Amino acid sequence: MSSSSPAHVLPASGLVPLRQDASLIGLVGLAHMISHFSQLLLAPLFPWLKDAFDASYAELGFLMTIFFVTSCAVQTASGFVVDRFGPRPVLFAGLSLLGVAAFGFAASTSYAMLAAFAVVAGLGNGVFHPVDYTLLNRKVSAPRLGHAYSVHGITGSLGWALAPAMLVPIALAYSWRAALVSAGVLAFVVLGVLWMHRERLSLPAAPPPERSATGQTAAESSLAFLRIPAVWMCFAFFFFYAMSLSVVQAFAPEAARQLHAVPLALVAVCLTTYMLCAAGGMVVGGFLAADPTRCEKVVGVGFGIAAGIALLLALGKLPAMAVPVLFGAMGFAAGIAGPSRDLLVKRSTPENATGRVYGVVYSGLDIGQAISPLIFGLMMDQGLFRGVLIGLAVVQGVLIVSAFNVRRVRRTALAVV
Repeated sequence: MSSSSPAHVLPASGLVPLRQDASLIGLVGLAHMISHFSQLLLAPLFPWLKDAFDASYAELGFLMTIFFVTSCAVQTASGFVVDRFGPRPVLFAGLSLLGVAAFGFAASTSYAMLAAFAVVAGLGNGVFHPVDYTLLNRKVSAPRLGHAYSVHGITGSLGWALAPAMLVPIALAYSWRAALVSAGVLAFVVLGVLWMHRERLSLPAAPPPERSATGQTAAESSLAFLRIPAVWMCFAFFFFYAMSLSVVQAFAPEAARQLHAVPLALVAVCLTTYMLCAAGGMVVGGFLAADPTRCEKVVGVGFGIAAGIALLLALGKLPAMAVPVLFGAMGFAAGIAGPSRDLLVKRSTPENATGRVYGVVYSGLDIGQAISPLIFGLMMDQGLFRGVLIGLAVVQGVLIVSAFNVRRVRRTALAVV
C-alpha cells in the first residue's frame, strides 16, 4: 500500500477511529444496495413490459441473461481497472451507468432498446464487487472487517427487497415508465451523496507490478494471481453460492408450495422471510467473522444447517404454515455464513491484487445466476419439485466442501505475485 498519502494508510496499530470506519462502510453499503436494486429493475415490471412490448416471458427473461452475462465480463475486467486507477472513479462510473440505464429503460419504445440498455445496466453493475472489497479491505481496520462484510451483505439484501417494494406501487399508481424514472433518480441521488463524501472513498491505485527477478514483465506479473489455486476455488465457491441463491429466489418457494399445499399468498412470504432472516444472520455472522481463522467452520456450519432444512422441505411431511418458518431458518443459517464467506476471499488475496482477485472470483456469481435457471427451470417444467429442493441441498453441500478446499490450497503459490 502506498505511503504517499498518510490519510489513506492504516496506523501501525491497524485500528482507525470507529467513526471513520463506520462512515466508509456505510457509503460502500449504500452503493452496494443500488447494485442489487439494479438487478431487479425489470423483473418486478414484467407484467407491464409484457403488454407494452408484446413480449413473452422467455424474451423478458433473456433481458436478465443479457444483464448478467455483461456484468460477468465487466466484473472480471473491472478488477484490473480498479487496481490500476483506484476504486473511486470506477464506482462513480458504475453508478452513472445504472442511472442512465434506468432512464433508458423508461424511454424504450422497442424490445431492442430494452436489450441495449440491459447491456448498459450490466456494464454498470459489473464494477461493484471489485470496488467495494478493494475499499473495505484496504481502508477498514482488520478487527472490523467481519462487521464490514456483514453490513455489505445486508445492504445487498435490502437492495433486492427495495426494488419490488418501490417499483410496483409506482407502476400501479402512475406507470411502469414512471417507476423506472424514479429508479434512475434514486441512482443519481446516491451518486450525489457519494460525491459529497468522495474524500472518504479516495484510495491510491495499487502500485504497478515491476519486472521480477525471473524476468517477468509487468503484465505477466499482474496476471500471476491466476496461478493461485485458492483463487479458482473461491471462484467455484461463488459459482455454487449463486446457484443456490438463484434457486431460492426463483423456484424453491413454488416447489415447496406444490409439495406442501402452501397457499399462494404465502409463496412470496417465503422469499421475503428468507431475505429478512438472512440479513439478521449476517449481523450475527459479522461477530463470528471477527476471528478469521474459523471462517471455513462458520461457512460449513451455516450451509450445513441450510442444506438440512432444504432436505426437510423436500422429504418431510410439513404443515403449510411451517414452510415460511423453515425458509426463515434457512435464510438465517445462510446469512450467518455470509461475512465468513467474504473472508475466504480476503485471506486468499495477494497484497495489491484485491480488485483483480475479486473481479475474477465474483464473476462466478453472475455465471451461476445465468446457468442455474436453465437447470432448475427445466426441473420445474418437468414437475420435479422434490428434486429442486434436493438439488438445492446438494448445491449447499458443495459449498461446504468448497470452503474447506479453499483453506487446503490457500497457501500454495501465494509467493508468485
